[in-house]
Amino acid sequence: KVIGISQQLPFWGKRKLREEVAEKEAESYRWIIEERKLELGRMVKETWYQLFSVDRSLAIVAKNLRIMADFTTLAETRYSVGKGLQQDILKAQLERSRMLDMQITLRQQRKSLEATINTLLYRPVDTPVVIPANISLQPLSLNAAELLQTAETNRPLIKSYQAVIEKGESAKRLAEKEFYPDFTVSFDYMQRDSTADEKRDDMYAVGLSFNLPVFTHHRHEMVAESSSQVTMAVEELKGLKNSITNGIADLTAQLERRKQLVELYRTGIIPQAEQSLESATIGYRVNKVDFLTLLDSRVILFNYEREYYDSMADYQVKRAQLEALVGLPL
Repeated sequence: KVIGISQQLPFWGKRKLREEVAEKEAESYRWIIEERKLELGRMVKETWYQLFSVDRSLAIVAKNLRIMADFTTLAETRYSVGKGLQQDILKAQLERSRMLDMQITLRQQRKSLEATINTLLYRPVDTPVVIPANISLQPLSLNAAELLQTAETNRPLIKSYQAVIEKGESAKRLAEKEFYPDFTVSFDYMQRDSTADEKRDDMYAVGLSFNLPVFTHHRHEMVAESSSQVTMAVEELKGLKNSITNGIADLTAQLERRKQLVELYRTGIIPQAEQSLESATIGYRVNKVDFLTLLDSRVILFNYEREYYDSMADYQVKRAQLEALVGLPL
């Protein structure tokens, strides 16, 4: 009866390299998880600011519906005393209907965006989402070079690629170690029964064996495969850094454009459009301006007010995209 134990001992350095490969692979996945979290944060912020834009548009439409009701009443009054045209009443009613159509569309958009943000936050889709009436723009405090440095330090996907490169380098060294043999040590115990004629002693055996890595073709292929993985990861990392550099330049330019537009709408275009509308309203009351001019002034102001809030929301959306690009809240 024989019982034995054996243990394989990899060539010196193989176990450490296998540990490094496993650690770097786990690290790369950990950074991918952080990248997904970053993406989720970006999507939540984008949806939130889109909701803000829709809410402000709904408020502007509601305000203009009340104004169009006043315009319709004014046109009807002038028509009843023979100073206006029936066509003016029809134009006012048509414009009001157009705004009602826009209101229906915006309400549908809000429901869709509300469901989206609730899905991203993993809660019931009908959970109410309350958006403040106004927001303030947050200017950037970093220039393009500082943003790029921030991305290289904090972007999880960059760290994931770096971990993949380190994993590939360890895998290559491990593949090169496969040209060396592994050893197996063993210990056996043999229990022998004595016979009537002979006393038989038990036996012990200690053994050392090793494999002969004679066939090296597949080992060369393992080295080539790990080298290719390192090369691919290096090139992907270069491509990512180029994409980040281009994205920073593009987003900072768009942010500056939106910031200037918001300031222009707030301090110039909207006050001027309000003065134009006030002047047209006074002129229409004293029969110096026709109803079409009055209506055009109202529609122009309506569009500028919507574009103002659209620009504010888009600025914050681009800022959220920039934060995801560099991997850090700004």
